[in-house]
Amino acid sequence: MRWQALAVLVALGFVACSPAPTVKTEEKKAVAPAVVPEVFRVQFQTTKGPFVLEVTRALAPKGADRFHRLVSDKFYDGARFYRVRPKFVVQWGISKEPKMNELWKQLRLQDDPVKQTNARGTIAFATDGPNTRTTEVFINLVDNPQLDARGFSPFGNVVEGMDAVDKFFFGYGEVQPKGTGVDPNKYMAEGDRYIERSFPNLDGIISAKVVAQ
Repeated sequence: MRWQALAVLVALGFVACSPAPTVKTEEKKAVAPAVVPEVFRVQFQTTKGPFVLEVTRALAPKGADRFHRLVSDKFYDGARFYRVRPKFVVQWGISKEPKMNELWKQLRLQDDPVKQTNARGTIAFATDGPNTRTTEVFINLVDNPQLDARGFSPFGNVVEGMDAVDKFFFGYGEVQPKGTGVDPNKYMAEGDRYIERSFPNLDGIISAKVVAQ
């Protein structure tokens, strides 16, 4: 099992180029994946109020596990809902910390098959083509069955607070380059400084945590 732990450390950028380092027990624990429940809930506190997601691993296990890890690591805390398109989706998943974006964009996930349609209130990872999921997710604001054939695999749905999700600020329009809204590349590179300077009215996540059902 030692080589498995070492491989994870290399992927996360925690291992220097030195011959056969010893992996301590504490380090193994730090990089070992958490035991993810088959069904779990995540409570979000946002600038428009709370909402709760229920995640089901059977729908998309790789996506569900990654989401659990990101929430547990507080990756989404402080993130903005940077793409809000009424009657389509609300998207987030870029950290306020540029260093975190640089790390996670290298850790791409293999795709999960689509087992549930992209109905209103469902959540799925955004992609940039096959096997490119990292940290960005979206909630469907309406039924979007056209996304099913494009490989967007929902892994949960909003069970409380959809009214808050419907209220997120959308006045800046579509993201660049298609629109004049947020430039995702600048957001990733500069973090929250870019948003505060150019798009201060965007709503955001105060905190996100896994909660007992």
